[in-house]
Amino acid sequence: MMNQPNSDQKNQPSPKPLTENTSQKVVVGMSGGVDSSVAAWLLKQQGYEVIGLFMKNWEDDDNDEYCSSRQDWLDVVSVADVLGIDVEAVNFAAEYRERVFADFLREYSAGRTPNPDVLCNAEIKFKAFLDHAMSLGAELIATGHYARVRHQAGKVQLLKALDSSKDQSYFLHRLKQHQLEKVLFPLGEITKREVREIAADLGLPNAAKKDSTGICFIGERPFREFLNRYLPSAPGPIKSVDGKALGQHMGLAFFTLGQRKGIGLGGSQEGTGDAWYVARKEMATNTLYVAQGHDHPWLLSRQLSAMDASWIGGDQPQVGRYSAKTRYRQADAPCEMITGFANADKSNQEKFDLLFTADQWAVTPGQSAVLYDGDLCLGGGIIAN
Repeated sequence: MMNQPNSDQKNQPSPKPLTENTSQKVVVGMSGGVDSSVAAWLLKQQGYEVIGLFMKNWEDDDNDEYCSSRQDWLDVVSVADVLGIDVEAVNFAAEYRERVFADFLREYSAGRTPNPDVLCNAEIKFKAFLDHAMSLGAELIATGHYARVRHQAGKVQLLKALDSSKDQSYFLHRLKQHQLEKVLFPLGEITKREVREIAADLGLPNAAKKDSTGICFIGERPFREFLNRYLPSAPGPIKSVDGKALGQHMGLAFFTLGQRKGIGLGGSQEGTGDAWYVARKEMATNTLYVAQGHDHPWLLSRQLSAMDASWIGGDQPQVGRYSAKTRYRQADAPCEMITGFANADKSNQEKFDLLFTADQWAVTPGQSAVLYDGDLCLGGGIIAN
C-alpha cells in the first residue's frame, strides 16, 4: 500500500481535482529521479490511471561508471511499488542515435555547440515516447519537467513554471501543437522544494537522489574524453585576438565560446592576469582565438541570427519587442525581433534576427535562442551567428 504523507505536513500543495474524466490513462516518463516520481504521484492523486514508462536511450559503454541506467531502473521499480502503479521499460537507443546523437556529432564537427536536450525532447521524449504511449492505449503523457501548458482559443500554449529557478520551457520550445495537446506537466505549479518534501513524506526511496546534470541520457561523464571517442582530433593553433600564437589545441570541436577551463593556457601571457576565454573558432584555418577577461569585446554582442525556427503556435510571431534566452542558465534579456522570413532553400525552415537592448555574453552558434512574451514561450531557433 502506498505510504501517505503526514497529516501535519506543511507547504505541500493539495492535488488539483480533475473537472473532466478522472479515469483517463496517463503514461508518465519515469527516469528514476525525484521529479518524475512525484509527478506520477500527483497524477494518481488526481484520479488518473497512471502507468510508468522508463526509457533506455543509450547503450554504448553500458557498463561504464558514468552510465546509471541500471540504478535508475531499480529506482523506478522501487518508486512504482510505493506508488502502487505498473511500470515498464522501453528501449529507444536506435531512435536516439539516429535522431539526436548523429545530429549532435554533426554539429560539433561543424564547429557549433549543440544542445542535445532540446532535440531529445522534440524527437524522443515527446515523439518516440508519445507514440509508444498511445500504442499502450494512453490518452495523455506526462513528465517531470518544470513547465506549464494552457489551452486557450483552440491552441495549446507553453508557459514557464511557477518556480523560475527550475523552469525548463527553454528545453521544450521545439514542441508542436499535436505534442503539447497530449502532455501534462504536474510540477509546473509547484516548487522544487515542495517536490522534495512530498517525496520525503511519501517515503520514496529516491527522495534525496541528486538531480542529473549530464547530457540527455548519456550521463555525467568527462565530456572531452567522451567526445573524443566519436570525433577525431584535429590539432591547430591557439591565437590571441591580435594574432599572437599562444599554443596548440586538439580540435575545435572540443571547445565552446566562453569556455574558460581546459584551454591549456597557464597564467597570464599578456601581463593583465585575467583569465583566458574562448572567443572565436575559425573553421577555415582551424584556429582557436582566445581573449583575456570575461567582458572582452569579442565575447559580447547585441545581435544574433537564428535558423531552423520552431514556433509553438505554428505561426511566426510578429516583429516586435520580446525577451529571449540564448542559454538555459540565463535571465530573460529584453530584445526586439527585427526580421523573420522563410528560408528560400527549405520552406519549412525559418530565419529570424534578434536585437538586444544590452550586450549578451558568449552567444554561441548551435545553442538555442528562445523567445518569450512574458511567461509565454513562443518558440525559437538555432543560433547561426
